Amino acid sequence: MSKPKGFEKPTGVKDYVPEAVERLRRIEFRVLDCMKRWGYQQIITPTLEFYDTVGTASATTDRKLFKLLDQNGRTLVLRSDMTAPIARVVSSLLKEEPLPLRLSYHSSVFRAFAEEAGKESEFFQTGVELVGDASAEADAEVVALAIASLEAAGITEFKLAIGHIGFLNGLLEELLPWRNEEQEWLKESLINRDYVGYRRILSEIGLTGRSAEKLEGLLALHGEGGGLEVARGLTRNAEAQKAVDHLRNVLEVLDAYGVSDRVLVDLTMVGDFSYYTGMTFEGYASGLGFPVVSGGRYDNLLSQFGRPAPATGFAIKTNRIMEWGAAASEQAERTTILYRAAKRREALAQAAELRAAGNGVVVTRLVPDGEGLPTVAGNRLMTFE
Repeated sequence: MSKPKGFEKPTGVKDYVPEAVERLRRIEFRVLDCMKRWGYQQIITPTLEFYDTVGTASATTDRKLFKLLDQNGRTLVLRSDMTAPIARVVSSLLKEEPLPLRLSYHSSVFRAFAEEAGKESEFFQTGVELVGDASAEADAEVVALAIASLEAAGITEFKLAIGHIGFLNGLLEELLPWRNEEQEWLKESLINRDYVGYRRILSEIGLTGRSAEKLEGLLALHGEGGGLEVARGLTRNAEAQKAVDHLRNVLEVLDAYGVSDRVLVDLTMVGDFSYYTGMTFEGYASGLGFPVVSGGRYDNLLSQFGRPAPATGFAIKTNRIMEWGAAASEQAERTTILYRAAKRREALAQAAELRAAGNGVVVTRLVPDGEGLPTVAGNRLMTFE
């Protein structure tokens, strides 16, 4: 029998000490309160789901799912995102509820990574799903709420880039018809932000002339919104033109929200979730090289659960915000009350009064009574002798 691993943990998981938990919960509570004020109701789903339902509907690739068998031999998975479980609930427990539905969540999710990747296998997400509204107003609402949520989490310097999968699909279909493999190669390069690889693929597939220029020009379609007119001129494809019109409408609504300064257009952004069908977006905080929020429209997912409905939403990467200290760092005041046995009643009454007012209180009896009072650093100190 192997020796127990007393202090080791599985790859990709971590412990959270009290200070880290306090930061995490502070972000969680502030963001969920923000979402509640926008009319979103919190939902909790199981950590374990059936592979044949939520597992296969998830956008997470099969090799990144944690799988296990129950006592009846059925394959289960640890949830790898919250969108598919919420789609299941909307199509079952909430199937009689009128649309649109506005739901929020804060949960841990699980994805398996190779040991050398250095990524976390368990992490926290806080997000929303807006189900039953296909309009540009709905997409703009979730983008504006993502901005408000990041501000509630304590992030002050950030930008959201928005794109539309329909534009890229339409452009590639027009310029590379029937060449699905080459289209996927180009999309994969864009997902990975590998522009060098993107240009190499363009040269290898043998495109020349205006078609090559248009696909090369795609890489320049990002900025404060002016790229939309250039994008319209790159293609006559109906799907791509519709995507440009939709993004223009989203930007108009975001301007009415007063958050246009937080948003830029990036039509090279594909999104790494296979169920995205329309607008996608990512948010980047100053000084960080990875997104702290991502989301988009996924109009086909709910049909897999028997309740076809359009939907859009986002997830904040709560761990990333916490670990980089983006949340406000103030500490709640904590009082330490030291008392002698003869003053126990008075000390405990004072502790109850302070706790009722929202303060943290630690109460300690001094034993033996003849010893002096200890020094308590960093706290408000009260003594009852």
